[in-house]
Amino acid sequence: MSRFRWLVIAMVVGLVSAFTTTGAFAQTSGGGANKATDVGVTPTTIRIAVVADVDTPLQPGLFAGSVAGVQAAARYINANGGISGRKVVVDFIDSHLSDSEAVNAIIKACSQDFALVGTSALFLNNVDDITGCKDMTGATTGIPDLPVVTTEIVQQCDADSFPINPPQIHCDTRAAHPQTYTVQAGRAHYFQSKFGNNLHGLYLLTADLQSAKSANQVTAQGPQKFGIKADTQAAISAVAPQSSYTPFVQDMKSASSNFAEVELAYSQTVDLRKEAQLQGVTNPNIIWSCTVQCYNPQFLTQGGTSVESQYISLGFLPDIEAKYNKAVAAFDKYTDPSKRDGFAADAFASGLLLRDSVRDVVAKDGNNGLTRKNLFTELDTIHAFNADGMLGTTDVAGRVASPCYMLVQVKNGKYVRVNPSKPGTLDCSKKNNVTFQLDVPD
Repeated sequence: MSRFRWLVIAMVVGLVSAFTTTGAFAQTSGGGANKATDVGVTPTTIRIAVVADVDTPLQPGLFAGSVAGVQAAARYINANGGISGRKVVVDFIDSHLSDSEAVNAIIKACSQDFALVGTSALFLNNVDDITGCKDMTGATTGIPDLPVVTTEIVQQCDADSFPINPPQIHCDTRAAHPQTYTVQAGRAHYFQSKFGNNLHGLYLLTADLQSAKSANQVTAQGPQKFGIKADTQAAISAVAPQSSYTPFVQDMKSASSNFAEVELAYSQTVDLRKEAQLQGVTNPNIIWSCTVQCYNPQFLTQGGTSVESQYISLGFLPDIEAKYNKAVAAFDKYTDPSKRDGFAADAFASGLLLRDSVRDVVAKDGNNGLTRKNLFTELDTIHAFNADGMLGTTDVAGRVASPCYMLVQVKNGKYVRVNPSKPGTLDCSKKNNVTFQLDVPD
């Protein structure tokens, strides 16, 4: 009898808990109960999709961090009551480094999800299915895209896309020859202040995808425009063996280069550093530079002692800054430590952009005004987004490159802040951005 009583009590508690949880995500701020208002929006849930290249032959797990970051943002948002009385549900759709798979992923997301968040698909070279996506009424409103990685200009300049890392190209010059770009290259100022103005060396770009190569070329121009000259600028495939880096290391030796920056996947920086170590290019005064892709636990694991002293430029406060910022602390809490890379941090921030813009919709139109059309309206007004201080203030709607950055360095196998020196801050000086003209293939 006693056992039966406890079973009944457990069932009742379970039912009460289930009712309470459902109720927490069905409350409204007035105007009646929540309704299904658009594709992906039910009375209790908001479905979003993260489309990313993860299972790939060139770089397995390439943008797994983007998926982890969006999932972490959803857990954080749901732990704090959801949005508009609804729980955020994440659908991951793998685009497999394929143009056809990317298109299929967008079509699938259009049919089931309210928005795209954390998009990281290198072959997204056609946005017809983003702009042509139909809402619940059958109207062609498009599907809001809040991407992290955008190499294709058609996506960067699409009115339906709102990258938290705005495009470097000035979209109104896209068809011009040359085009106009603005690039954040504040790291160059730091290197010059620390090592002097006579800096020159190697810039490595990808050879695998023209749009990515063009993006690499633009990024590499930033430090060059600030005076860090190129002794060698070359392209290499992601599948090239370590021995393929020997000629580049020999070029560095011949030119007495004191600088090297790789605009490619972190594994390729590892290959360069290991080959340099093998060839005896270990001068402590050489500046080894990389950007967001090298902020990855696997970079430290795979690189070992060969990546000591590596500099990495970031546009956000990373997980090592958790005690200085609540958003970073939340990112750490809800993200597996093995997946806390730079793409995950950016994707987490894109989740907060969704949260903020949806809250704006609800504040103006009520919980049952949550439509893709209204979300677009609010996204078009966001000119000062900072992900609760995790990012430097960014003009998302205006698609203007932020000057904000911080620099970390690998010391004793760990990432350590070096600039700016004050924890929890970013260097947002306007001088970090450089605007120039360059003619690169679209």
